Amino acid sequence: MNQMRKLISTELLKSRKSKVIWITFISFTLLPIMGGFFMFVLKHPDFAKTSGLLGAKAQLAGSADWPSFFSLLAQGIAIGGLFVFGFITSWIFGREYSDRTVKDLLALPFPRTSVPIAKFITALIWSTLVTAWVIGIGFIVGQVIGLPQWSAEVWQHGLYVLVVTSVLTILLSTPVALFACYGRGYLAPLGFVIMTMILSQIIGAIGYGSFFPWSIPALFSNVTGEGNLLSVTGVSIILITSLIGFISTLSFWWFADQNG
Repeated sequence: MNQMRKLISTELLKSRKSKVIWITFISFTLLPIMGGFFMFVLKHPDFAKTSGLLGAKAQLAGSADWPSFFSLLAQGIAIGGLFVFGFITSWIFGREYSDRTVKDLLALPFPRTSVPIAKFITALIWSTLVTAWVIGIGFIVGQVIGLPQWSAEVWQHGLYVLVVTSVLTILLSTPVALFACYGRGYLAPLGFVIMTMILSQIIGAIGYGSFFPWSIPALFSNVTGEGNLLSVTGVSIILITSLIGFISTLSFWWFADQNG
């Protein structure tokens, strides 16, 4: 256990010292800011008229109130989170190959699987922090705009949807780690992330999104307008997908010939 704490501390230190992780915070901050801007446009019809096409696009966000704002944030996390959380995971795993430090890690007096487990925990921590940051900024933006329909019930439901959507999306990052290891860098995992984002839109559009893991978080975020759809089957599919990615990554580190 002490060895695992040291590994996690090292991974967190490497991430904290890098500019890459902080870029994810900055980029994801655009989500609540743009969502708040849409709410502002809807709340001020005169401004919406003068903004032309932007005003028409803002109608996609629904009405200018807290439920619509929470729904917009959840949809942004479900879609944008696939890339942001996947990017975090791909960097944490892929950097060892780009920096040629894989052999150094394997030379440490730890079981081979301890290293990827520590990296998964680090990715989970950073993804959780990014999610908390987005939710916190969203709360501040909504308060500044002065959105109506605030209540404890609305806040609890909105927070519940945001948290569950984030958890489902984060769980889908484990296969990204496998592609980072197999591809020995960043390109393969980022290509996989982009592919899953595209497929999630296509498969969701033809009505089979509930069976495709990367479409399920978006369905739960109410992207279709039919409510927060989440079945036991959907949860099982995501858990199985996440577990496959996790075990496959550990197996790669344990059995594969690491040439750095």
